[in-house]
Amino acid sequence: MKLTKTLLASTALTVAGASAFADGHMANEMTIVSWGGAYSKSQQLAYHDPYMEKTGVSIINDESSAEAVSKLRAMNEAGNVTWDVVDVVAADALRLCDEGLAMEIDADEVLANGDDGSTATEDFGELLVGDCFIPQIVYSTTFGYRTDMVGDTPPTDVCAVFDTETYPGKRALEKRSINNMEWALICDGVAKDEVYDVLETEEGQQQALDKLATIKDDVIWWSAGADTPQLLADGEIVMGSTYNGRLFSVIEEQNQPVAMLWDAQIFDLDGWIIPTGLSPERQARALDYVRFATDTQRLADQAKYISYGPARKSSAPLVGQHAELGIEMAPHMPTDPENAKNTFLYNYEFWADYRDDIEAKFQAWLAQ
Repeated sequence: MKLTKTLLASTALTVAGASAFADGHMANEMTIVSWGGAYSKSQQLAYHDPYMEKTGVSIINDESSAEAVSKLRAMNEAGNVTWDVVDVVAADALRLCDEGLAMEIDADEVLANGDDGSTATEDFGELLVGDCFIPQIVYSTTFGYRTDMVGDTPPTDVCAVFDTETYPGKRALEKRSINNMEWALICDGVAKDEVYDVLETEEGQQQALDKLATIKDDVIWWSAGADTPQLLADGEIVMGSTYNGRLFSVIEEQNQPVAMLWDAQIFDLDGWIIPTGLSPERQARALDYVRFATDTQRLADQAKYISYGPARKSSAPLVGQHAELGIEMAPHMPTDPENAKNTFLYNYEFWADYRDDIEAKFQAWLAQ
């Protein structure tokens, strides 16, 4: 159910009211929802642990971000929102905001200024893609491949995924339409700047599915970000898509014979939303947490543990070495100029508008 403009405006105004509770009237426990694995570990070390030490608050971790939209819809319907801060991708944040399930914020009022003196709006810049979205990282979905299973000609082009003759064996793709439909059209000859124009038509959607059908029998479909790294480590696939931070972990931390394929990596944003429907004390705690967790130093600190680029411009110069490996992290970021030579720019608004319809068609195709 969509909220009226009046109700949305009133929700936005509660930010000021919630801030008034910050002096001793905040909840002493909160549930933070994220993705699990190496990513949640990086948040624990960079954000949760120092925040708990500073405030004494207890943080409960929930790893349900992949189901955030459906679960928040159900919680709202039941009138029982049990989550305080939720990590979501930008397109999901736009949907939740549009449905009145995520709180609108004034970035310059709610978020800290940059350490360089910039306002939050200046520091996050164009990454503030929605009224409810609080950016945290820039990441990409890309491919990793087994270096010992590709012969003497390792892949350099994303369309190697569709080349089962040169690169025989299983490949892993995420069990959802996003990214797969774009790669399928690119590898079926559609120009990058025309992909979303084609994909908004029924004919274009069928074209993408037909291209995916050429490798359907060779695909292992994954649902969790940890699946592809494990399949690669076990040698069960020759290549597979996942988040670049997951691949960094299997390559650099686990020292597996795996390499990155940066071609046509799809940039995306990940960050926080605060659900609507919280009590004033819980809302105040959530606002206090996101202000702390998205300041310049904290976003730079996360990059010590995982290869995702911080969303603040002021954080980038502070990105240094991995906390345990001692290697420089900047060259492992998806935003590094060498890695970003041939990226594909994800269209958040397109997927906010078309996600439900295309996803239903994709899942029906999978079940055939």
